[in-house]
Amino acid sequence: MKGLMTSLMTSPAPAVPAAPPAAAAVFGDRLPLAERYVELLAGAGTERGLMGPRETPRLWERHVLNCVGVAELLAPDDTVLDLGSGAGLPGIPLAIRRPDISVVLVEALLRRATFLTEAVEELGLPNVTVRRARGEELAKKVEVDVVTARAVAPLARLAGWSLPLLRGGGRLLALKGEQAEAELNAAAPGLRKAGAVKWDVVEVGSAEQETSARVVVVERAAVRGTARGRR
Repeated sequence: MKGLMTSLMTSPAPAVPAAPPAAAAVFGDRLPLAERYVELLAGAGTERGLMGPRETPRLWERHVLNCVGVAELLAPDDTVLDLGSGAGLPGIPLAIRRPDISVVLVEALLRRATFLTEAVEELGLPNVTVRRARGEELAKKVEVDVVTARAVAPLARLAGWSLPLLRGGGRLLALKGEQAEAELNAAAPGLRKAGAVKWDVVEVGSAEQETSARVVVVERAAVRGTARGRR
């Protein structure tokens, strides 16, 4: 936390975009946490190369709010592993929006993992932990209800990394764009090979709250005797 706070204090004040009205509707009384997170993205996150400087004006609409629609696919007490978390998207916005879930931010690169650790400490998010690792290194070491991912890898490769981390019946929720259906169709053989039994593209969120997004949902086959939520 000290490193992140020092970076913010010694650098010129970033042009932080104000929270749009939709943000208050989405985050409610946790809006100050979301605002602070956007400040961190615009400041230290940009300075350290985790976010491009051109992204600052659209941090709310393109990044933070765009991620929050996934929250409607999560159940209370779910353990969510955010694979290749980068600057904490979608994991941190989901953890702010849903304090009833547990979130594990997984990131292999040191500078990103360091930012995530400092950001989680500064935001005071008790439902979030950070692990520096690659997804494939965690197979047989973690077992979660949900894996989330945003701009990490093509779907078939992502499923190969993610499904071994899921309990039986667990789901991969991959934020994708307009080509979600085409990518899903192309990835179908790889999904079957990875152990998926169901997959679909789901529309989440709403245009009014600027949370609309397309999510590829991939379900792992059920496995008897699998412990739920082990980390």
